[in-house]
Order: sequence, then structure tokens, then C-alpha cells
Amino acid sequence: MTNKRGFTLVELMVVVLIVGILAAVAVPLLMGRINDAKWTEGKTAAGTIKTAIEVYYAGEGGAGVAGDQTVLTPALLGLTADGLSGTYFAIGDYSWTTAYDAAATPALTYDITVNKPASGAISSPTSWSLDETGTWTKVD
Repeated sequence: MTNKRGFTLVELMVVVLIVGILAAVAVPLLMGRINDAKWTEGKTAAGTIKTAIEVYYAGEGGAGVAGDQTVLTPALLGLTADGLSGTYFAIGDYSWTTAYDAAATPALTYDITVNKPASGAISSPTSWSLDETGTWTKVD
């Protein structure tokens, strides 16, 4: 009898089954990481807005114009649509409100919201919010 080398059909089926199980577990985990990476783009731009707000108020001696995005416009903050637009987010996906009270601590308060783009390229949450303490809050 000759000595034949190779794998049996059962051995090959077991390997295919194991690979299938690993793929079924790994794909959802990776998809969540992809979504988190997409949100990172929006959060990074929100950090840019945060810096622009702080610089604006520092330049105005703290008295600056308080208000929402219609009062404290991107142009007033030195922001451009190109500077806030990325692969997934555009300037319209951000909104903010600010308030300044010299007697309060902290004197400058703000809330920057990053909304999920209408394109549907990103899944939940609906938005993230950043405040003056640097705290991110997920809004579902």
C-alpha cells in the first residue's frame, strides 16, 4: 500500500467552519472600529472649533460676541468650509453656542455639537457634544 499525503474532506470542512466562525465574530467588531474612526474626523474638527472659540474670546479680552452659530459665525472665528470639511463631515454638521460671564467660573462656556451627516455613511450615535471642560457626551 502506498503512503498518500493530503487532507481528508472532513479536515478541510473543519478548517472552513473555524474560519467562518472567526469571520462572523471579527466583522462586527471591525465595523464598529470603522464607525469610531469616522466619528474621529468629526471630533477632530470640533476640537478645531473649540480652539477657534477660545482664541476669539482671548483676542476680544473675554468680551467677544456670545451666542450661537448664527451670531458667532465660522468666518468670525476664522474657519472656512474647506477647513471643516472632510470625507464624512461638512461645515453644516457642526453647531455651537457660547456664553461669557466674567463673574462666573469658568467665564467662557460653550457647547459644540457634531451631528451625524445626512449621507448615512455613519451609524449611531446621532451626535456628539463637546463642552468647555473637554468632556464628550454621546447623544443617541
